[in-house]
Amino acid sequence: MNTAEMMLGMAKKARTAARSLAGLDRAAKDRALLAMAEGLLEQSAHIQSENNKDVEAAQKNGLTSAMIDRLRLTDKVLTEMAQGLREVAALPDPVGEVTGMWTRPNGLQVGRMRIPLGLIGFIYESRPNVTVDAAALCLKSGNAVILKGGSEAIQSNLAIASVLEKALNRAGVPQTAVQVVPTTDRSAVTELLALDEYVDLIIPRGGEGLIRFVAEHSRIPVLKHYKGVCHVYVDDSADLDMAVRICFNAKVQRPGVCNAMETMLVHQAVADEFLPKAAEVLEKAGVELRGCPETLKRLPGRPPAQEADWPAEFLDLILAVKVVGSLDEALDHIAAYSSKHTEAIVTSDYARARRFLAEVDSSVVLVNASTRFNDGGQLGLGAEIGINTSKLHAFGPMGLTELTTTKFIVFGQGQTRD
Repeated sequence: MNTAEMMLGMAKKARTAARSLAGLDRAAKDRALLAMAEGLLEQSAHIQSENNKDVEAAQKNGLTSAMIDRLRLTDKVLTEMAQGLREVAALPDPVGEVTGMWTRPNGLQVGRMRIPLGLIGFIYESRPNVTVDAAALCLKSGNAVILKGGSEAIQSNLAIASVLEKALNRAGVPQTAVQVVPTTDRSAVTELLALDEYVDLIIPRGGEGLIRFVAEHSRIPVLKHYKGVCHVYVDDSADLDMAVRICFNAKVQRPGVCNAMETMLVHQAVADEFLPKAAEVLEKAGVELRGCPETLKRLPGRPPAQEADWPAEFLDLILAVKVVGSLDEALDHIAAYSSKHTEAIVTSDYARARRFLAEVDSSVVLVNASTRFNDGGQLGLGAEIGINTSKLHAFGPMGLTELTTTKFIVFGQGQTRD
């Protein structure tokens, strides 16, 4: 069987499983999720043995220490994976929820009911724990899923897939509802992206190169975000000590993630006082500040910011800094360079806060809080499958509800249309 035949066969089986999943009640799905959690812990030694093969191959192939760290499945990571499954099981089931009913003049009762999207193709890199996260969210929301992980995690993902399939079978759920593509052949991705008769949605998760490849080659709708160029604007009415804490957290807590601050905008009226304070704590943590000319007047000796720095996602301890003359200038800069991911304002002016919320076109906009809060768990979704910066069909972190859509339901008493 060649790769095209294999992917078509997987899609057909998953499509059939999706029909069964759509009719499952919450109890059945939760039983499957809890069985998955038990299976991961019971088979932890085998999973780690297979994971060690991936780690050794990654070391031989010269992968960075950061990538190897994301790849490694420690006891702690496996325990967290099992706990994540239990937490998803505890979340409310969105499927079947009727979001509103109204009565028409002819007596028809009309409403909307939440339903699964169907079959999801999930394409991702490196972290094998994502295999479990995506499987859990898709199953709970009633969707079948085909998971295509990176070649660097193939042994880990296949070991995890075996555990998940056995758990589904024990719980009476079609095991083809969750399938991991069992090959490192890159053509498997392009074959999957062509299966628009079977797959309803593609979600890529990884670097910008992967996501752009998927978006350019897919016949299927794609939910995506290319990068996180996140801004914090320090207004002239800001509590400056608060602003320092927020900017430090947004940049330093985890600089290599998509919701870390990459550009700091500072109102000129507070730049003389704020910039030295912020620079002291940021540079002590190892942050390199790249400033505009007005910034360098207050912070001489730092490298000047280049035009390429404003749209850059550094994913590192590097921060572009710009002094602006007004909220309007800050909004203009964000409109020009934002990736529509996350932006924050630090201000005590209510009207400016409301204007920032209304005019900034990003998936999460915060007032007096760190950009690091753009995360499904932090925002109360329980978990997320990714963050979408295109507005269809969801904008921002995607949890269970965002993995469903709605259909109209109508109750009548024999009405016919004139």
